[in-house]
Parts: sequence; C-alpha cells; structure tokens
Amino acid sequence: MAGLATPDSIVVPDKKLEGAGINVVVAEVTKVDAETKKVMISDNRQFNYDKLFLATGSSSFIPPIEGNELKGVMTLRGLDDAEKIKAFMTDDTTKKLVFIGAGFITMEIASLVAAANPGVYDITIVELFNRPLPLMLDKDMADPVTEYLQDKGINILVGKKVEKILGENGNVNGVELASGEKLDADMVFINVGVRPNVKLAEDMGLQIGKFGIKVNEFQETSDPHIMAGGDCVEKINFITKKPDAGRLRGPAVMQGRLAAKRLAGYDIKFPGVLNAGGCQMFDLVVTATGFTEESAEREGFETVCAAVESRSKHGMIPGMKPWKIKLVFDKKTQKLIGGQVVSYTISSAREIDAVTAFIMGGKTISDLTTFTSACNPDISSEPSMEPITLAAEQALQKLN
Repeated sequence: MAGLATPDSIVVPDKKLEGAGINVVVAEVTKVDAETKKVMISDNRQFNYDKLFLATGSSSFIPPIEGNELKGVMTLRGLDDAEKIKAFMTDDTTKKLVFIGAGFITMEIASLVAAANPGVYDITIVELFNRPLPLMLDKDMADPVTEYLQDKGINILVGKKVEKILGENGNVNGVELASGEKLDADMVFINVGVRPNVKLAEDMGLQIGKFGIKVNEFQETSDPHIMAGGDCVEKINFITKKPDAGRLRGPAVMQGRLAAKRLAGYDIKFPGVLNAGGCQMFDLVVTATGFTEESAEREGFETVCAAVESRSKHGMIPGMKPWKIKLVFDKKTQKLIGGQVVSYTISSAREIDAVTAFIMGGKTISDLTTFTSACNPDISSEPSMEPITLAAEQALQKLN
C-alpha cells in the first residue's frame, strides 16, 4: 500500500512450488466428503486424499454499523485488499483517512502512509479503548506512543466509539461518533479483528470451538485423517492452558511445520500461544508477549509489575536512543507472564524474544534478578543497567 513492496515479492510463485513436486490447483473447494476422503472443487474435478490439511485462514470482521457498505470503506486481510486500497488512494480527492480501531495493522498502515506521503493525508485513528494497541500495551506504556504519533501528525482519538459511517450518493464522506461528533472522511479503514473461516469445516462435521476449528497438540482435528492450522483453528494459551484465538503469523507458520513433522512421523507438540507480536511506526518499535497487566488481571491473576527505562548503548556513546520495558509477574507463583517494549531501535525491541523464552522456561522474579546479558558499550546499556534484571529487582522489592 505504501509502495515499498511489489505484489509479486510477497507471494510464493507457483513455479517454485511446482519445482518442489507440488501440484498447484487454483480453484475453490466446494465440498469435502470426509467419509469417502474426497475433495470436490469448483471446476468439477475431485481429489482423493489420505490426509487433508485445512488452512482456510480468517476474514476481517466488519461490525454491523450503519454505512459499512459504502464505497470507500476498506479492510485489509490480503493482497487484493491492499491493491484495492492503493488504487482508491490514487484518486486526488482522497485526502482524509479515518481508521476505526488502533490495533497493530492500523498503526503500521497509518504510519507507513504518512511517512511515504508526508503532508498529503489527514489521518485520524479512532479507538474504543483508552489507548492505542490495547491488546499489546498497558496505558502507561501506550501513552508515549500516542504522544509520539500525535507529534508526527496522526490524530488519535481514544475512548471513542464510531456510531455510524456517513455517506452521500453511495460514497463515504465521514463518520459519526457516539458523542455526536462528526469527522470528515474520504476513506474509512476498519480494523477491529478477524473471524476464522470455518464454514467448510462445519459442513464436514468437524468439531468447532469458541475460536475456531478444534485441534489437538499435533494439529489433528476431530477427524484423525484431517489436520488444520493457522487462523482457522483454536489455539491453547501457553500460560492459562485455556482456548485462545492466537491469530498471528508466528503460530500459523509453526503449526504448518509441526503438521508436516507429524506426517513425517515426529511427535512434536504445539506448546500454545503467547501472542507475541510487534509493529513499527516511523522510528518507534513496539513489541509485546504474554499478558499485559490489564489482561492478566482479567484472567484472575494478581500481578506484580515493573517498568524500567533503558538505553540502546552505554550513556557515553554517541547515538544512544532510549527505550522502555515493562514486565508482568504472577504474584502467587512469581513467574513471568508478560512483557512490553517501546523502543526507538529495532535491536532493543528484540529483547521481547528473551522475555518470551523466560516465560516458556517458567522463570521467576528471583531467577531474573540473576540474568546477565551480553554487554558491549556500542550495542547495549552497561551491565549494571540491564533492564530485565532491574525490572525483576523492582518486582522483588514490591513483593516485600
């Protein structure tokens, strides 16, 4: 959409798959007969299978608000959507953009469009929660993000609900908030979540959970000959062991690999999801894993949290940039259950991967007070200021 990548560069070419011995068929599956193990497709051909893998993905959720059918109301879930949005924005009359929902897709697209076209678009983001990136960040970590983007010229309205999308002659021309306030808009972008594509699985009689197709730890559905993975399946949360949506690219890639390993005779279990993710907005990078303080408390955890300011290099080195980390611990077990990073450097934001590893390793507050990073003045803060260790030290003091 921002013109930084071509469509061909982000898809796997059919020839590459065919070169690996894979038969590529571009058609719609109209029916699967699980009893006879046959797949019927839209050109009236059918295929027999020994094992079937479902990767039907998910679709953007469009809330049932008035005006959602108007021309200029957009969602983004694939290449076709991106090309449609890009084509719409080439019209010289498209200047005012309103984004509904402040999830990471919105934040990345809004910042990319603004950065690639400085001064061209008037961009407003409307979020129902009291902060942007509400699934990733607590308010104390999100407030600096809001301030940063406002300084970049993106208007962010939090704690606001879009009541209806306004239009004239079939074209969108604004949105109306629950407060009665109206915002002009030439295009409205909706990003308020997705829903799993499970109709085919339902028609096949497979068991469906709250968040998608039910699968076991080996990606097998209620039919032992049918496997599934990605956005269309229900995951298990690594921490709570409860059903979870987990609709991110990382779990989808891993589930595909594990299904292949299962077919090859390996018994490697999918560990569950922590919903680790990240996004970049101009020079600001946000990453998060596990629970926020707010979501942990909704799950019934009593938390101990600590937030620490850090820096990308030793304070004496030119070019040092600030960053901040917040860790969330379960007070009862003292185990780490979540982390958030807001950084002006990608390298510092990658520290969230260490947090993920510590969560999966069951590390506690005491464990992390002894964590020592690989330090060098040019690439990290001084050893006495390792932020994960300092956050653990602060959490330890709060326990007492």
